[in-house]
Amino acid sequence: MIPLRDTIPSRSFPIVSISILVLNVAVFVYEFSLGQRVTSLISSYGIIPAHFFSGGNLAGDLSEVPIRPWVLFTSMFLHGGWFHLGGNMLYLWIFADNVEDRLGHFRFLFFYLLCGVISGFVHALANPHSTLPTIGASGAIAGVLGAYFLLFPRAKVLTLLPLGLYFPIIELPAFFFLGFWLLIQSISGVASLAAHVESMAGVAWWAHIGGFVVGALLALVLKKRDY
Repeated sequence: MIPLRDTIPSRSFPIVSISILVLNVAVFVYEFSLGQRVTSLISSYGIIPAHFFSGGNLAGDLSEVPIRPWVLFTSMFLHGGWFHLGGNMLYLWIFADNVEDRLGHFRFLFFYLLCGVISGFVHALANPHSTLPTIGASGAIAGVLGAYFLLFPRAKVLTLLPLGLYFPIIELPAFFFLGFWLLIQSISGVASLAAHVESMAGVAWWAHIGGFVVGALLALVLKKRDY
């Protein structure tokens, strides 16, 4: 299912959401300009779970990379390709403006960054021996989805539904669209643990699950009372 737009107009201009989107695109353009050197950037600023749990005592080239707690922050602004970036920014564009509207600009910025940091650490906890760098905004955006699920369950999401050669566009309730999204992440996350692999298809499932849950909980605390 591919979301196209939701049905709730924002009451205020989503300056923080748009700024985050622009920053992600700008960072990716910089990544693209590096060519082969981007591998070093990702190793330095992506999350390598084993570094948090092994004291940095790793074999090979990664043993030279010191523990950097701030990668929980920097990793959420890096992406592995145009599709990775595009998918994340699509979800940010559709769902973040309403959450920012409900939380307020400054609280939304705090909310987004905290969801990204916590979701990254949840991924590291779920894969403590992984030496693969993990990057992407999807954990923070999963927090946005969790908040949207809680705050706007009656909203409708215009959705493209690929069915072979047929691509119908239908309206789905937000609680169903996002609930189904969370179900897929949860099944995949449990399957990845059962198979003793860090991820399947290169997806950090537990970052998504952790971000969604944290986002829903934070929305309860940070939402404006006079909405």
